[in-house]
Amino acid sequence: MNLKKYLSLTRAGIMESLQFRLGTVVMVIGNLLYLIVVYFLWKAIYASAGTDVVNGMTFTDTLIYLVLATALFGFMEMYTVWEIGRNIQSGKIVLDLLKPMEYRRYLFWSYSGSFVTQFFFTFLPTFIIVGIVTHGAIPLGVNLLYFVISVVMAVSINYSIDFFVGTICLFTESIWGINIMKQVIVLLLSGATIPIAFFPEPLKTIVYYLPFQSIYNAPLTLLLDGDPKFETVITILGTQLIWCIVMTVLSTLFWKVSLRQITVNGG
Repeated sequence: MNLKKYLSLTRAGIMESLQFRLGTVVMVIGNLLYLIVVYFLWKAIYASAGTDVVNGMTFTDTLIYLVLATALFGFMEMYTVWEIGRNIQSGKIVLDLLKPMEYRRYLFWSYSGSFVTQFFFTFLPTFIIVGIVTHGAIPLGVNLLYFVISVVMAVSINYSIDFFVGTICLFTESIWGINIMKQVIVLLLSGATIPIAFFPEPLKTIVYYLPFQSIYNAPLTLLLDGDPKFETVITILGTQLIWCIVMTVLSTLFWKVSLRQITVNGG
């Protein structure tokens, strides 16, 4: 694999992201407003519960989890469904398919530059602020290494899900409804909206067998556990690795099969 040509796409993505700084600022402001709502909502939930610990999590634990989940969403979101849908509707998808680089790979590396900018503009500042405000409530140790490995696989799983859903646009030529449905399902079942610890037991069991919890819940679980057991680490990372392989294969096969049915508007 010629890494240089992929890194050139990453570099171009970074430059493009920096050209649209206002969009980043608007997203940060939107996230802050969302977190304010989350703070008061969960503060009310814990106040009504009449206890400091609910489902094994304190208010601080829950707030840190949700704040970092929001930061991870900003870091990992690639808007792949929108890109594929727009390209299909405009006819640009035909030109993309003629490029010497395989489309799935090209699309990923085109967006990879946003990982760099969003890491420095969104996740890292949030991580530092949370650490300061909570007086070091986030443990810093070997869990950080596990967290990084987990995030890399979470990005792969998230992209494969996006690419799979985006491929559906080849049949429907619809973007908005499909993407909204995908976001609701992923954010809910991944634990990004409500920590999985708060799910009822039957649903919690089902969710752990799905790929979505590997996107946000898995890396956050490893990050917030200062001394995770070896069995826990292997189980979480092993599950993520399996879903990485499964979702990559499924999304790739679905794309190849769906291309036979391609019809586009425009060019």
